[in-house]
Amino acid sequence: MTDPSPRAAALRVLDLCRARGLLVATAESCTGGLVVAALTEIAGSSDVVDRGFVTYSNEAKQAMLGVPEAILERHGAVSAATAKAMATGALRNSRADITVAITGIAGPGGGSKDKPVGLVYFAVAKRGGGFIARKRRFGAIGRRRVRLRSVAEALHLIERLARRRRRRRAAAHERGM
Repeated sequence: MTDPSPRAAALRVLDLCRARGLLVATAESCTGGLVVAALTEIAGSSDVVDRGFVTYSNEAKQAMLGVPEAILERHGAVSAATAKAMATGALRNSRADITVAITGIAGPGGGSKDKPVGLVYFAVAKRGGGFIARKRRFGAIGRRRVRLRSVAEALHLIERLARRRRRRRAAAHERGM
């Protein structure tokens, strides 16, 4: 199976977010900025993309996104809890309406029995409510392929959350009902 180009997915995300008036920010670790690069490769993306955080180290996750040290110590950098903290931190530290966070082990080294190469956690958060978490095990398919598949998954998850409508109860509460 060949890895798909992220261009088509990035175009869908940009068009959808533009139509809904949504700004996007990324918080990336193992992808090192590839998701924001896929989006900003497309001319006119500046009306949708607010910023990208590349937080490869634990120190960067803490300083730029406010990921609590306790989460990193208890769960590790590659965990669902860290991905969630990264996504919510990106919301706090940006103007974005939707954020995506990615943390994983692209390889070829760095894996363990509990956290093998190819394990990637994703979290997508939407301002005002809405959250998606995903754990993927791509396997030891090579660093480049893990990263490219992570980009594709992240773009898919942004699109999925952007398509969700607010719940009626939340919308009514915001209108003061």
